[in-house]
Amino acid sequence: MSERHAPHPPRQPWLHELSIIVDGNATVLSDRSGDIVPGTSHGLYVDDRRILGTLRLDVAGEAPDFVAERASGAEAEYAGAARSLGNPGPDPTVEVRRSRRLLGSGTRTMTEQVSISSRAAQTVHAPLRLVVGGDGLDIGAVKSGRVTGPATAVTPTADGLVLTDDWHRTTVALVELPAGTTVSTRPRDDGSVALEATLVVEPGKTASVWLRVTTERLQASAFDADPGADAVTWDDVCVTAQDHRLTRTVTRGLDDLRHLLLRDPASPEHVFAAAGTPWYLTLFGRDSLWTARMLLPLGTELAEGTLHTLARRQGTAHDASTGEAPGKIPHELRRHVHRDTTTGMALPQVYYGTVDATALWVCLLADACDWGLPRERVTPLLPALRSAVAWLTGDGQPDEDGLLKYVDTSGTGLANQGWKDSGDSIRRRDGTVADAPIALVEAQAYAVEALRAAARLYRWLGIEGTDHDGDADAIGAAATALADRLRDRFWVDTDAGHHLAIALDGSGRAVDGLASNMGHVLGTGVLTAEEAASVAATVTGPELLDAFGVRTLGTGNGGFNPIGYHTGSIWTHDTAITAIGLSREGFGAEAADVARTLLASAEAFSYRWPELYSGLALAGAPTPYPASCRPQAWSAASAVALLTVALRPQPDAPHRVLRLSPVRPAPYGALRVEGLRFCGGRIDLAVSADGEVEVLSAPEDVTVVVD
Repeated sequence: MSERHAPHPPRQPWLHELSIIVDGNATVLSDRSGDIVPGTSHGLYVDDRRILGTLRLDVAGEAPDFVAERASGAEAEYAGAARSLGNPGPDPTVEVRRSRRLLGSGTRTMTEQVSISSRAAQTVHAPLRLVVGGDGLDIGAVKSGRVTGPATAVTPTADGLVLTDDWHRTTVALVELPAGTTVSTRPRDDGSVALEATLVVEPGKTASVWLRVTTERLQASAFDADPGADAVTWDDVCVTAQDHRLTRTVTRGLDDLRHLLLRDPASPEHVFAAAGTPWYLTLFGRDSLWTARMLLPLGTELAEGTLHTLARRQGTAHDASTGEAPGKIPHELRRHVHRDTTTGMALPQVYYGTVDATALWVCLLADACDWGLPRERVTPLLPALRSAVAWLTGDGQPDEDGLLKYVDTSGTGLANQGWKDSGDSIRRRDGTVADAPIALVEAQAYAVEALRAAARLYRWLGIEGTDHDGDADAIGAAATALADRLRDRFWVDTDAGHHLAIALDGSGRAVDGLASNMGHVLGTGVLTAEEAASVAATVTGPELLDAFGVRTLGTGNGGFNPIGYHTGSIWTHDTAITAIGLSREGFGAEAADVARTLLASAEAFSYRWPELYSGLALAGAPTPYPASCRPQAWSAASAVALLTVALRPQPDAPHRVLRLSPVRPAPYGALRVEGLRFCGGRIDLAVSADGEVEVLSAPEDVTVVVD
């Protein structure tokens, strides 16, 4: 066989052109007409298993011609035309609409209304055929490029069929039929089944049928998390901005975020944000923590649920195969062992391969207290806080140099264990990849912020220290020592100037690449004013700041690739965190500039930011990273982070004071924000174009101070 025709190895499927909806533990991937096409990544997935791998609609023997698609949260609409029916001529007179929705909890249901509307002169007879099939494939297999599996067993019923795989039983039926309409089932050679019915549509009328897909678990997995969309109070959140892009992005982001929420199966009253669909529809320590942190201006419910869910799985022993250590917050929880057959990676069901989630857990707890998490609700989390502090000052610093480090000793885990977790992400200025153990600059900064926050919490709550975790003074001293190490060892001089290195490598040498990691150091309290100004200038300089966000790697760095996963692409949350850090350091104008680059990308993605994208412009818009998850929790939450950038809130719940230091002039023009939450009460604000704030409403016992 010639090289030209040799079969290619399995490839991770691309997602950027798909229509995607999600609700908790269920997600649907289809083409933009609504069809789930076999032999692709498409499917209805429940609990990380593909329940349906085929769902195709034909009308009068052919697929309707595509017209339009809209998808958000758990719902999608598809418009098409049956051009073989109705009046002859160029104008379609028979319209086909599909309205799809995910709903339910333990028993998952997908409904789809198929409607035929006729503007033809004569009665239209529209034969419908819905071809349905499944294969039960695990999401990890699909991500690895295995897109076909053995057909699921199918049993016909009176109005549909039943599909049964190892984990689920799924009933598919056509219901709510027009009077006199009958349904027939026709098995096909590939193991799928066709459901057939004919709709009769009079001129100017519409006729519809409903497809109902109901899935039940046959056996439990290790982490059966159900949807949590009804657990948050965001219905009254309304953001209206002169820059309409912000309004639309916040609205779309909150819709997606609500439907990314899951309930802790060990305590269903606690919810957290799944990282993203389709590959990461589960708990991820870092992603879920950052998402909850960005959303604190809308209430503390998500933060509290995330803190508890992770604390229940906090490490208690040393286990090299999982990366577990006492006090360590996990990286991810899966329903099953997650295997990537293309890379050989195999992650256990509970995996602790993260260097930063423990610090971020402490930061979220402290921030939630500042926003009004009641003292009595903090108390149950104190044992986890003590253990987290002990890890940060103990096992997290494995060497005498006192820096947080990671190395994968299992051989099947993540080689890099910060947020840039691809194998080639930690690069020197010349492009060479650094060797482990790795000490990331942002991991040290997170830990400094966390330890100082922990010392403050110890004092506020009156916690006495122990030999295990130390008292408030000892914790504060540890934070200062770590900050001094960062400031002493991570500054480098390259042709890009004087800047922070990405990391230190296994030999203790600075990894001097120019990268966005330094943006995460801003606002953590590590840097002097002069150092913060230097970082601010570098991260907003021409090598890192693109028209559409902050690049993960500088344009002059070896290995730069604007479509590389962590080597030059733009990540929505990375840019948002940098903007927040600039804002916290007092660089309001620079923070606003970075925030506006994000808004410049929003319209290109229909106000539904993906996980990442390329700053390479095509007709003035960014180009997709084709395998990017969408929606992604911390990307969607970045819309709320843009409000933080504009308002610069400083919450002080113990004194019931919310201080605002708005950027002037307002970065998005005149702005109205309704439904903010502080100390459990609602606050509404109006901001003029020049940045002046009017407090429209606030709890009587809360003081809002505007600088």
